[in-house]
Amino acid sequence: MRRRKFLGLVGSAAASWPLAARSQQANRVGQIGVLMVLSENDPVAQAQLAAFRKALEERGWTEGRNVRFEVRCAAGEIERVRKYAAELVLRAPDVILGNGTPVLAALKQATRSIPIVFVIVNDPVAQGLISSVAHPGGNVTGFSFMDYSVIEKTLQLLKQMAPSVTRIGFMFNPDDYPYYEVYLRSLQQQRQALSLDVTAMHVHSDAEIEAAITRLAAKPGGGLFAASSPFNAVHRQTIIEQTMQRRLPTVLDSREAVAEGGLMSYAATASRDVQSPSMCSSTISLPPCHEATARRVPSIASEGRY
Repeated sequence: MRRRKFLGLVGSAAASWPLAARSQQANRVGQIGVLMVLSENDPVAQAQLAAFRKALEERGWTEGRNVRFEVRCAAGEIERVRKYAAELVLRAPDVILGNGTPVLAALKQATRSIPIVFVIVNDPVAQGLISSVAHPGGNVTGFSFMDYSVIEKTLQLLKQMAPSVTRIGFMFNPDDYPYYEVYLRSLQQQRQALSLDVTAMHVHSDAEIEAAITRLAAKPGGGLFAASSPFNAVHRQTIIEQTMQRRLPTVLDSREAVAEGGLMSYAATASRDVQSPSMCSSTISLPPCHEATARRVPSIASEGRY
């Protein structure tokens, strides 16, 4: 996904939320909380934050002049996510940007009053994180990163790229993305149509990633789907290195992973229309605790080395 542009879109959204109304008091500096699942040293996280700040500055919010950022990066650790969510809520910012499903879940538990803008959350309705796209409920709104139907298309592309693949390892950490277990059970019809056996590969560390990939590659016909999740994003270099060593057909969840050496990705990308500031302003322009419509990122882009 074109995350730099997408975070620019979210910056426009955050710029038009209650921050404006609550910061109109004379000499008041607005405060924005940001909670990300990636490490602060991750180039993807750095690019996202830079784009976010730039988009806000373009809409009149300049760090050090009329806005202050409180940024926390959890480096893929769920306990840190919960800890930082509680810390940010205690700081009482005007709005919190939450990046990723575990972050949104933690923020929802931590506050029902501070506005939350979520990004890079797969199908938040199916996961029970919002009531509906039209009426998310409470203090939450944002942008759905990917509908689960995209995964079915991803499996099709992997099969087309490597026709000999008959077994797919669906890799994720169940601690940060338990909903994949539910989703995999619903994939039975698609598995049969593609003549693929799709099984869950639970991993919690680099060592477990290496062991799982070694087992999958030990027999012919194996392929890997590194599902979109905070854990896989943080550990993407290990996944790339291990699959390249074993020449295992693999699809990843971002264009950044391909740029770093991965074989291919299939992920959401923001269209020009969705990126427009006017749409973002209308998306989130209501006072705290009033509902705003959540949005889906409507288009998909693939990246790969063929």
